[in-house]
Amino acid sequence: MSETARILALHAGLVALLLVLNFVLPAYPQGNLARIMVLASYAIGYNVLFGYTGLLSLGHAMFFAAGMYGMGLSMRHLGFPAGPALLAGLGAGAALSLVVGLLALRTAGVAFMIVTLMFAQAVYLAILLFGKYTRGDEGFVIPQADRVLAGIDLSDPFNRYFVALALFSFCLFSVLWLIRRPAGRVLVAIRENEERARLLGYDVFAHKLGAVVASGTISALAGAFYGLLFGYAGASFAAVQYSILPLLWVLLGGAGTIIGPFIGTLFMFYLIDLTSGLTSAYMLIAGVALVLLTLFAPQGLAGELRKRLWRWLP
Repeated sequence: MSETARILALHAGLVALLLVLNFVLPAYPQGNLARIMVLASYAIGYNVLFGYTGLLSLGHAMFFAAGMYGMGLSMRHLGFPAGPALLAGLGAGAALSLVVGLLALRTAGVAFMIVTLMFAQAVYLAILLFGKYTRGDEGFVIPQADRVLAGIDLSDPFNRYFVALALFSFCLFSVLWLIRRPAGRVLVAIRENEERARLLGYDVFAHKLGAVVASGTISALAGAFYGLLFGYAGASFAAVQYSILPLLWVLLGGAGTIIGPFIGTLFMFYLIDLTSGLTSAYMLIAGVALVLLTLFAPQGLAGELRKRLWRWLP
């Protein structure tokens, strides 16, 4: 079997397994897995920038929130149905990522991290400042009657799972296609040695800007679907926590791997879910597990698989 065939078989097999699980899982784990797939789509977007381009952002929650609020506010105040509202959220995330990319990429290293964090804090404070429209810390519920896309009731758990799977599959294979294209190879070259990529004649700024826009747009798409599928938009999704979480998911699963963000999101979600049922100090247990994982699997779970078993893993 060729390398391409093995790569497609692995990722298609994951999607097929998730599809089958919708028919066999009880309601609670089915809902959890739908949530994990949407959050993993967010992590996939983050991985384009951090894992493949080598740019560490501490403000990705602003893109997730831009998609969520672009979708939610257009439904709440403009009367948009679900389809156009999703496009509004996608457009808001793409526009914000373009503006942030043009400004933040004038810096590098630690300065880039700080600038992205500052932009994210500005978005978070703007949500609070315009509480008349956004409902501030409270957020707002998206009515069940409005959560209908192409005649499909997204409040139904079965339908919600299928749409979450469709979103995850789209993000997974889109990034897989991108990374295996010449443009994706250039992003990896920039990550490994930016100056050498520039000497080879590549427009480093344009490729990095494209990575920021692609990453922010995917993250916004995940945010828009999260709000629509689970019926809520709130300022907490724009807070620093939601900028740190995708970084943890990607590091745990394996930065620079296609499948890593899903593995990291799944691992972290259930680690917290299970330990919180055992003790109120569940974050201590989660922290110890994360430290051990960092010590013994520094490349993340998928990264260790690639290092030790599947050298062809993208």
